[in-house]
Amino acid sequence: MAKQIDCVVEAVRYKNGQIVVVRAYERRGFTFSDRLVLDRKTLLERLQKGQQFVSGTRQELKASTFTLAKSIMLVKTDDREYIATHENAAKDELENVPLF
Repeated sequence: MAKQIDCVVEAVRYKNGQIVVVRAYERRGFTFSDRLVLDRKTLLERLQKGQQFVSGTRQELKASTFTLAKSIMLVKTDDREYIATHENAAKDELENVPLF
């Protein structure tokens, strides 16, 4: 059985190749929250705790229904940690996630 999704990231803001904040929806029981803004530190802590994040978009007028894309993971390279949607990341990079 696939692990339950904890949060869906719909938009991201970068500065100097690093995530500053993401706009996301957080699972709350059977439904999802309104839009949240999570800073990089909070996102990193949640990923380290093993929470499951995915990129995606909310389907208009369908409440907690999302079109999901890629899983977001913590990538460790040397002494650095990156937040990315692919294993070979050299910087924070959420593919196909729009900027805001």
